[in-house]
Amino acid sequence: MQSQNYAPPRRSRFIDLVDAGIRTGRKFGMVENARWSRDDLMGEAADAYGLDDFGDEWFTRPLDVLLDSARAEAHLNAAGDFSAMQQFHHLLRDRLYAQMWYNRHPEILARPIKNPVVIVGPMRSGTTRLHRLLSADRRFAHLRSFETISPVPRPDFEQVMAGEKQDFRPVLARRILKVARLANPRTLSIHPTGPFEPEEELGLIAASFYGMKFEAQWRVPTYTRWCEQESAVPAYRHMANLLRLIGWSQQESSLRPWILKTPQHMLDLPALLEVFPDARLIFTHRDPKSVVGSAASLAWNQTIIYSDDVMPQPHGREWLRKTELMIERMRSARESIPAERMIDVQYDDMDNDWRSSMERIYRFLDLDIEPALPGMKTYLARTAASKRVPHSYSLEEFGLSEGEVYERLGEYASCYGIPVEGGIGETRPAIAAG
Repeated sequence: MQSQNYAPPRRSRFIDLVDAGIRTGRKFGMVENARWSRDDLMGEAADAYGLDDFGDEWFTRPLDVLLDSARAEAHLNAAGDFSAMQQFHHLLRDRLYAQMWYNRHPEILARPIKNPVVIVGPMRSGTTRLHRLLSADRRFAHLRSFETISPVPRPDFEQVMAGEKQDFRPVLARRILKVARLANPRTLSIHPTGPFEPEEELGLIAASFYGMKFEAQWRVPTYTRWCEQESAVPAYRHMANLLRLIGWSQQESSLRPWILKTPQHMLDLPALLEVFPDARLIFTHRDPKSVVGSAASLAWNQTIIYSDDVMPQPHGREWLRKTELMIERMRSARESIPAERMIDVQYDDMDNDWRSSMERIYRFLDLDIEPALPGMKTYLARTAASKRVPHSYSLEEFGLSEGEVYERLGEYASCYGIPVEGGIGETRPAIAAG
């Protein structure tokens, strides 16, 4: 069902002003033009921080493809290519700092990552809600939003650990999230977060310049197809090492299993299981028409910030294709996973009776749910009190129809018993849907 209050998004006035300011600055030589050379970007980062070890050089392959694709295909405006340069610089800086920490403290890389619980589902299938409910249980370790924005501590972090300084990363995260809300006021309704909220590890995979994070903010079809044909094992190995570093920086016990989740895992389950062979998997499922419509809306809302090419229909076609591919690869990978290692959870079941669904998950994990319930209830109450605006969207705005979605994804819905009744267009405001 299309929301009657739906209004197509447009780029915010804030971004219009930023874009105009950058263009003016470049005209008068006050702001540098974007530089799309990998060697230039790496050299600039090395010079800026006095370091030259970026770790496993596999990342240079996706970086080269991403640079070419973003320059040629993304139709970035001035604010867009300025932001891209900032992102590339920060990712390269973090790679340098990560290697610095591994050299300084070799014990970091020896930290075990045992029995992680990994939530695997399409974009917008309730993964965020489930992730945050599980993260409310102190028997698990989780990432916080500021650690996905800045996963690598700065060189003075030993003073932070000694209580002599404050960690600057949460401060930086607040600033970045504030700018993100100015750039796109709809961000909070689509994916509510804050510096200390549990957050997914997509940024840790993007640290290798690989994956869907870039696809969700720019139209980069050549890069997208390259990633889809490449083994993700090197990116997942780097992600695992960043988890070890974050666990060390949190002074977290390595005995507590990590709670992980990102839709990227649907595409790359073989890589995930090669790097985390004892992972326990929770698969989430939602009506395909809601998944496709919401995913397309999420990506479109990001793209309009950075690009002047804002037609919605290509986003609809791409995220229908992408969702179909994610489901196909997930189903293929499941064939070799022992049944006792995985469980399926329906979005609608979580909406209708979250506690029964969570009890079933805890039986799968062989844990008593009672100690976790107070934290879960606190999270749900806090989320309900936020009164966020529901995320509205429709298939039609993206040039799609329910019939087309079900023609391509209906067999998946039937196979997993996914309820398809009800309308598209609005998430329930009481609980965040991921």
